Amino acid sequence: MIVLDTHAWIWWVSNPDLLSKHAAQVLSKAVREKSILVSSISAWEVAMLVKKGRLKLSMPPEEWIARSERLSFLNFVPVDNSVLLKSVNLSEKFSQDPADRIIVATALLQGAKLVSKDASIRKAKVVDVVW
Repeated sequence: MIVLDTHAWIWWVSNPDLLSKHAAQVLSKAVREKSILVSSISAWEVAMLVKKGRLKLSMPPEEWIARSERLSFLNFVPVDNSVLLKSVNLSEKFSQDPADRIIVATALLQGAKLVSKDASIRKAKVVDVVW
């Protein structure tokens, strides 16, 4: 089971060549096993990036996200109280970005690896990261 960081989800759906070879292999295996998770905070991040003009999609974010929701091998994980509490209790040395903390907490609670290029997340060694 894997959790996709927001950029990994965007790249995988929109431009898979941006993924590392290893991340692409892990994703292919997870598709076969129907074991890909995305935190719902990533849907919020996608919508915010589009609204701020930092991300351009070929369709409105609502439709782009809805298409992802229909993929049989991908499931969204809600941001519930256990995820929020876990995110608050991560090391103070870890990123203070709330979305990063929520995504990492989601991976930890799911017992999953995180697919992410984010150097600060990988360096922190709080979660098992694939890239």
